[in-house]
Amino acid sequence: MDFEGKVLEILPPVSGQSARGTWERQTVVFEQPNKQYGKELAVTFMNKAQEVANLRVGESYLVSFDIESRNYQGRWYTDVRAWRVQPLQPAATAPATEMPPFMEEPQPSYAAGAGVVDDMPF
Repeated sequence: MDFEGKVLEILPPVSGQSARGTWERQTVVFEQPNKQYGKELAVTFMNKAQEVANLRVGESYLVSFDIESRNYQGRWYTDVRAWRVQPLQPAATAPATEMPPFMEEPQPSYAAGAGVVDDMPF
């Protein structure tokens, strides 16, 4: 899954030891624009210190993530784990274009010698 969000806060890293070795986890809080509820989302980055170091508060990114839940001693815990983050390209601004000039009113053509205006399209 993906979402677009702006970095609100980068929390300090937490590290530890497990049976598989050393791990490092860091949480980044994103703001999701155009959401009615739940605008902020805390995303976990596992062993991705370099990717987190490249993030800047206030900048917008496309975050690819998985949602993972696990049971520990009868309680369920859910993580939003990022596996890729890409900076969003700023929207290209279209060059200002000038309005085309108004067309001048067509001059009426008169029927030969009758003085009648012939401006009907049919």
